[in-house]
Amino acid sequence: MKITANKFVAVTYDLNVGEGEERELMERATSEVPLKFVFGTGAMLPAFEDALKGLEVGDKFNFSIAPADAYGEYVEEHVLDLPKNIFEVDGKFDSEMIKEGNTVPMMDSNGNRMNGSVLEVKEDVVVMDFNHPLAGETLHFSGEVIDVHEPTAEEIAALTAPAGGCGCGCDDCRSGCGDHDHEGGCGCGGCH
Repeated sequence: MKITANKFVAVTYDLNVGEGEERELMERATSEVPLKFVFGTGAMLPAFEDALKGLEVGDKFNFSIAPADAYGEYVEEHVLDLPKNIFEVDGKFDSEMIKEGNTVPMMDSNGNRMNGSVLEVKEDVVVMDFNHPLAGETLHFSGEVIDVHEPTAEEIAALTAPAGGCGCGCDDCRSGCGDHDHEGGCGCGGCH
């Protein structure tokens, strides 16, 4: 069976970023924890799905997605100095959560949810980066199709059920990928 619209798909892959010999492994979906999704439902990056369309179980793939077709270019204007007082809980700065390297769920003035990475905590501001963690990166995927079939009602429910918080839904909340469980996952880069 070929990968076409509304088919359940499971793939293994390595996602690397960088160029030439300078590539870095960002994410791995294994046969024990593959990326599972229903093809054509908007859960994955369109360029990711385009590269898989028509493949069958056992087919291997190796393709790259340019930043414009993935998470866009890195935009310096998305790095902001935010007043430290907005990170207070009960009048006290939340130093456990707001520290360099942490990713923090936030909301803009229009109620849109987004994740920001803490770059630096200064005396009276917190420097936050609201670019997607993979912005500006060319995504290099190599892997194999391990399952293609008509989805069951249970599979559809499992893949569309909201995860605890944003979880691994790149396209839902623009969170980082890391080594999350790939159920409903990335195509990130969705582990989102």
